[in-house]
Amino acid sequence: MSIVSHAHGGQIQALLESMARLNSPVVSRVVLTLNVPEAEPQWPSGRWPFSLDIIRNEVPIGFGANHNQALASAPEAFVCVLNPDVVLGDDPFVPLVNALAGHPAGCAYPIQVNESGRVQDSERELPSPWALLRRRLLGRTEQRVDWVNAACLLMPTSVWRELAGFDERYFMYCEDVDFCLRLRLAGGALIKAPVEIVHAGQRASGRRLDHLSWHLRSLLRLWMSPAYRQAQQLLTGAPGIKGTIGTP
Repeated sequence: MSIVSHAHGGQIQALLESMARLNSPVVSRVVLTLNVPEAEPQWPSGRWPFSLDIIRNEVPIGFGANHNQALASAPEAFVCVLNPDVVLGDDPFVPLVNALAGHPAGCAYPIQVNESGRVQDSERELPSPWALLRRRLLGRTEQRVDWVNAACLLMPTSVWRELAGFDERYFMYCEDVDFCLRLRLAGGALIKAPVEIVHAGQRASGRRLDHLSWHLRSLLRLWMSPAYRQAQQLLTGAPGIKGTIGTP
């Protein structure tokens, strides 16, 4: 499992403590990347019930680069990308692994709810300019699940490696869109597991100019990418598109 902290100290401590209490039989190792200087989490009872590997970056790097670095040599059968602002109730990891039974090229994700229990909009259509306008201005709800956000994604390690992880040209934002589109083009499936997690995060691109700039640049890169152009044809029903696993 890969978790990246960018001064998320309190949330990281709470998340790891909840994982320790759940002691999921499928979680054997957590790689925690400290993207900025901060204190390491401590388990009050002493040793964590899973291996905890900590990476300290000398300089901050992007979302995708951090997870790629953490999972580059993972020997486990499955890998999971998990946000630091996730709150766990029951163990979601066993249902996520079980959801992949019969889907060797799949990627599993949970139902995401906010702190009030309301289902979040983590399942999305292809983010075309027109779709974004309809969503923002007209309040249109999503009609298809073309991609899901990367707050919690679990998949066979072989799938992660064949897709070469996240595209690091996306510093922040849209790397999860690109990943899901490449998965779909390769014939893989997005599998929703019957389990909930609480995702307390909010998009900083609506509040901070630097994040807005990253978001806009990532959207432009996405719209110009081969993966996006091919996915437009595949996911909107046009004939004859099926890609191969790999980087764009």
